[in-house]
Amino acid sequence: MTTQGLDAPRPAGTDTLGAHTVRQLLRLCEVAGLAGEDAEIYARTLTEMLGPVAARPLDLPPATPTFLSDDHTPVEFSLAFVPDTAPTLRVLLEPGSGAGGLAQSGRTGLHIVREAARAWGFTTDRLDELEDLFFPPSPEGPLALWCALELRPGGIPKVKVYLNPAASGQKRAARTVREALHRLGHRQAFAALPPSDRHLFFALDLGDWEDPRVKVYLAHHDLTAAEAGALNRMEAGPSPGQTEAFFEIAAGHDVDADAGAGGPGFAAGGEARPARRPVQSCHAFTETATGLPSGFTLYVPVRDYALHDGEALARAAALLTHHGLDPAPLVRAVAAVTSRQPEDGVGLIAYLALAHQQGRPPRVTTYISSEAYEVRPPVGGRRAEAATAP
Repeated sequence: MTTQGLDAPRPAGTDTLGAHTVRQLLRLCEVAGLAGEDAEIYARTLTEMLGPVAARPLDLPPATPTFLSDDHTPVEFSLAFVPDTAPTLRVLLEPGSGAGGLAQSGRTGLHIVREAARAWGFTTDRLDELEDLFFPPSPEGPLALWCALELRPGGIPKVKVYLNPAASGQKRAARTVREALHRLGHRQAFAALPPSDRHLFFALDLGDWEDPRVKVYLAHHDLTAAEAGALNRMEAGPSPGQTEAFFEIAAGHDVDADAGAGGPGFAAGGEARPARRPVQSCHAFTETATGLPSGFTLYVPVRDYALHDGEALARAAALLTHHGLDPAPLVRAVAAVTSRQPEDGVGLIAYLALAHQQGRPPRVTTYISSEAYEVRPPVGGRRAEAATAP
């Protein structure tokens, strides 16, 4: 597979989920500076991990609903930016999408991850140790297993898996997270987590990572900038002011003044705004001696704090510039996944994140939706055309 012919017109009614997301991936690989051969390998990998749903025509609705994206595309892209290097491209996907219910989706996802482990030479021991916790016979919740691929030269990605703490019920989610941390040797870690509204994800680095992480994702509803600044639990992490500055740029400088501009749930001018997703925090653990996290990330669902993607893109560019990073690759990435104008929808840029990890520079990550099935209309504006991306 090559990048030739990407701009050729698509035959009406014959495009598939796999073809659509592969075109986007190949273009994003160019933005991230990945060589042609690596891009071809990763395109095949994406199709293979999606499984039969990759061949599903886009003129049919999504095979199953997925919590991964607004329009139920089981793929999301992201670019991670650090100083003095090209951005790192990542792909998040639901390998059990279309497999049936959550139980079958989980079994399919586990099988695909284990097949990847055999192909790429890594172990799934830590994941296997948690199987009974996260894959009960009758699971609950919005997901069973997601897999993230961090694409790097050589055609072998770094692999992460995301699991559902509420698989045995939301009331048992905290207990599930505590037990999972305990089994993996992080016996003091649960007590280090900040207060939250619920436990969203439990994630593991698998394979070739310098310091494999165990990560806990938390949801925080109606968060203010000051509250966001108090979430870090790293011993030498960002100051409250650094986190507050990120939050204010990503969410909009007037986010704490919403009550004075029509009240929560209203945009400028009084237009109704959809209910906002919670801000997320992630706490990464790599050592077991202190119980303290070695990493902290804050995620702002910018699509719920912006009227359209033009605003979201401007905030992302301002955030990158604030951290001494070039926003030009992000602009190219947006053009790589869609031909629509940013002002014609909201949700193309889904999240903005600022990550801190001990011994490494801060990392800014932008999450980009595939929009294979639908474009959310801008707040108070005209509805965009569905599925018009390349």
